[in-house]
Amino acid sequence: MILEKNTLNIGLEKPLKILHMTDNHIARCDERDNSRKQALASRHVGIDKEKYLFEQLAYGRENCDLICYTGDLIDFTSQANFELAREILADEKVFFAAGNHEFSQYVGEAYEDRAYKMNSFREMQPGLGQPLFFQSRVVGGVNFVAVDDSYHQFEPWQLERLKREAAKGIPIILCMHAPLFEESLYAHHITLTGEGISSYLVGCDEDHLPVDEWRAIEIRPRGVTVQTAEYIRNEPMIKAVLAGHVHFGFVSYLAPDKPQFVTDAGYTDHAREITVL
Repeated sequence: MILEKNTLNIGLEKPLKILHMTDNHIARCDERDNSRKQALASRHVGIDKEKYLFEQLAYGRENCDLICYTGDLIDFTSQANFELAREILADEKVFFAAGNHEFSQYVGEAYEDRAYKMNSFREMQPGLGQPLFFQSRVVGGVNFVAVDDSYHQFEPWQLERLKREAAKGIPIILCMHAPLFEESLYAHHITLTGEGISSYLVGCDEDHLPVDEWRAIEIRPRGVTVQTAEYIRNEPMIKAVLAGHVHFGFVSYLAPDKPQFVTDAGYTDHAREITVL
């Protein structure tokens, strides 16, 4: 396992150790699913995704107080993927924020909006075992809050829930799939992917949206998304953000004392250990 290590000092009485995992993109499929899904699964043959996943989980269970998983555990919706996800998320040591691939029926075949997401959600019955759109859990004096931004947007109710969590007065580590826009993160992404490909970041202004208008329509932030991004940057109870989605590792700052830890993809055997002080 390629393990990045960081320290986050927020004034805890006792240190807390977390493992940040993301983007393993497991692709199980069997006879219960159609030929299109079976073809999707065949693209992943020969990649040790599951080996890496279970090694990372074993390390987190043995060495950390909490495993924070920020989405794309599975690559597409299938009955076999749902069963694996339920098994993993049943572990009380795993805290989960959903990614776009948790709702992806055939990977990139459709415009991803709330209606598409809810169709996929209904296919999951009875869900994946943890709330997918918003949840919180206090561990070791930290309020871990997961907010679904998998389609690069927030909803009004999520902002109100987040404000209620902050009002509890417990320091928050926010777990999301897609990172918030930050200039150095954007610049690094463009260096890796090429100018104009896509930013894949939440809250981009017009100057930083993808050139491709189809992607720009999906990523262009609605009003509440802009408001939520600003709230996250400015709310003092939010101490850090954990995210994935872009398949590379990077640490940037949304405010001078507010790091955003973006962790590389689990399918490349990366994870991040953070000691919270």
